[in-house]
Amino acid sequence: MFDTAFDQNNESISTLSFDEFKKIIVNDYRTALESRYVSLLGRKEVLTGKAKFGIFGDGKELAQIAMAKVFRNGDWRSGYYRDQTFIFASGISDIYRFFSQLYAHPDVEADPSSAGRQMNCHFSTRVLDDQGNWLDQTVQKNSFSDISTTGGQMARILGLGLASKLYKQNRNLDYLSYFSNKGNEVTFCTIGNAATSEGVFFEVINAVGVHQVPAVISIWDDGYGISVSNETQTTKGDISEILKGFQKEELTNGIEIFKVRGWDYAGLCETYEQAANIAREKHIPCLIHVTELTQPQGHSSSGSHERYKSQERLQWETDFDCIAKMKEWIQSSGIATDEELDQLDRDAKDFVRQEQKRAWTDYIRTLTLEAKEAIDLLSRIPNEKADFAAKKLQSMVEPSLKEVYGQVRKILHELKGKQTEGRQELLNWYKVKQEINEKRYNSKLFTDGVDSPFNVPAVAAIYNEDSKIVDGREVLNLCFEENFQRDERLLAFGEDVGKIGDVNQGFAGLQDKLGTHRVFDTGIRENSIIGKGIGLAIRGLKPIAEIQYLDYLIYGITVASDDLASLSYRTFGGQKAPVIIRTRGHRLEGVWHSGSPMSVILGSLRGLHVCVPRNMTQAAGMYNTLFRSDEPAIVVECLNGYRLKERLPENVGEFTVPIGYAERIKEGQDITVVSYGSTLRVVEEAAVELERLGIFIEIIDAQTLLPFDKGQLCAESLKKTNKLLVVDEDVPGGAAAFILQEILENQNGYYLLDSQPRTLTAKAHRPPYGSDGDYFSKPSSDDVVETVYAIMHEANPEKYPSMFE
Repeated sequence: MFDTAFDQNNESISTLSFDEFKKIIVNDYRTALESRYVSLLGRKEVLTGKAKFGIFGDGKELAQIAMAKVFRNGDWRSGYYRDQTFIFASGISDIYRFFSQLYAHPDVEADPSSAGRQMNCHFSTRVLDDQGNWLDQTVQKNSFSDISTTGGQMARILGLGLASKLYKQNRNLDYLSYFSNKGNEVTFCTIGNAATSEGVFFEVINAVGVHQVPAVISIWDDGYGISVSNETQTTKGDISEILKGFQKEELTNGIEIFKVRGWDYAGLCETYEQAANIAREKHIPCLIHVTELTQPQGHSSSGSHERYKSQERLQWETDFDCIAKMKEWIQSSGIATDEELDQLDRDAKDFVRQEQKRAWTDYIRTLTLEAKEAIDLLSRIPNEKADFAAKKLQSMVEPSLKEVYGQVRKILHELKGKQTEGRQELLNWYKVKQEINEKRYNSKLFTDGVDSPFNVPAVAAIYNEDSKIVDGREVLNLCFEENFQRDERLLAFGEDVGKIGDVNQGFAGLQDKLGTHRVFDTGIRENSIIGKGIGLAIRGLKPIAEIQYLDYLIYGITVASDDLASLSYRTFGGQKAPVIIRTRGHRLEGVWHSGSPMSVILGSLRGLHVCVPRNMTQAAGMYNTLFRSDEPAIVVECLNGYRLKERLPENVGEFTVPIGYAERIKEGQDITVVSYGSTLRVVEEAAVELERLGIFIEIIDAQTLLPFDKGQLCAESLKKTNKLLVVDEDVPGGAAAFILQEILENQNGYYLLDSQPRTLTAKAHRPPYGSDGDYFSKPSSDDVVETVYAIMHEANPEKYPSMFE
């Protein structure tokens, strides 16, 4: 059975002596035992209150050991939150770090995956240094940061695998040797059987079959999704049966499909070795359906599987537990004696307990130190409540930062305005610690490294007397062409992007000039488009993932929100994916292409820069900035602006628009009007009529919503006008409310007003079809005129008598 199996050093087992062979088998068995004891002890730590919640990989040990044997330096894992055995067997992490994450230790050395920001079994490798520079991915085994979203790990594998294909095919990328060894990498994806019911699973299975990316997808099938059986989850009760249509045949694309039992150690080793070779050497994706797995402790620490599994099923899980079956096989094969196996069991249990205690001790040491400092400072304050707080902290069996700082803050509340002895020292200590806790718990929403867009120099657009007047789409097209010629890492893809150059011609002709490997089409699969961008970006490429219309973004929002937007934060700056999501919207007519769900974006995509340019020249300047930086962004182009005429900058591929800065479009002294995108032109149109009424508005273009107006231009304008209107075509309480909050609170604009600030938005419903529906549903220039006039009437009714009374 082991004629083709390999050990973790990629040495054929068939060439080994018996002692060497025994050493490999015993080591694998030890790894399985240790991982099982991690699961058992981890659950106890949750139930005793030391950890908040736990989810574990028990029952999946042997399959993951087999996968680890074929996982090489440079390979990538995009996994499932039950992969702890694989992580231990591959050396990506260890038991000490596992428990450190379980306890939420906020130290990146103790928990390199997330610095305590993610629950246990959410693994990642650090691919960035402290300055945000890329590390060499080819000299380590790489794990993309896990997410809890079921099936969410599927989307990114398309890009992770496609990167290997591109590095293999495009010799111009050879200089990026720290991302790929000429495409000789495999992406390993793992997913639970129940999560294969998610749409993103089928979306990606289809896409990897089309692209023929080097990926090995493992389905851990224990027969249930929490309490729901396969028969309820899946047609025929068997996911590999219904995927047979994807099976690769001669002269077709497709997927190689394997099926193997999760307790069959020898069969697992052979299957993974075969699948990995096919994926690595032939760039054919493989799917391994690992069946007859068990889940000895149930789904998680929040419940028991005895509630929904029959006694017959529970007995079967005992009999076919993969570790028990491996032990039987070792015994029957004479590889090790019962005494040796018993000793292995004791050693594994002791080692896991030792590493758990070490992780807990180190975690508590951090908390205890801060608790002692707080107790000392509180004890110096001659106040009964401070003394009580100190004693309460002293009595804590297991200190928590929440309790420490909660008590400190209560005393600071109590002592407000009093010159009590020791108060200032406590306050100074608290302020210092707040900075530390800000770094621990609130930092790294963005990488903030050397290649941040905020470090890209501002370069003005250059015009001369001979500057051409062209359609806005031509500005974008030339911007893209110059940048793609300059930087081989740039790629663009999406629905209709390749052959016809996107529906609005921004990439027209560029596939012919640059090749189908640089500008290419995709199917209608928004999750996969964004996931493809994420995977390509973390592997050193610079993808533009196009979502054809802004309202289509909703179909990919889970991947954009749960994965891309949180990536830097949840890895404590250890990973980044500088993908640019390009889309178009605003001022569309009709229910389904209403085009402005900005509140959805603002609420779900914190961690992306949100750019809303008013025309294609501004869009080009933003792209020029983003192409030279390393943080993810979404750029929403104005759909009705592609054929509007604009002057073509002489440096169309070089000038930059700073991210996060507003621009004053028109000077005025009566009222500040803030808007963005296509609605800005509505405001400009209204300004003409308002001047006939003797009102001169100052127009501010936000340009980007995240971040918003870092230079506080809005507040500067309010110092002059003292009046504010925000105009937006999102729903009431959406982006306009966000902008208002930014100006009034963060820029202290409230203190600069002498009248009530107003917002002018679209109606709460989507607009009906046609221009009349648009006129009565979204802000028109007439609406702007009347709203501005009403504000001026309120301030000076004699000068501005009511229009409608």
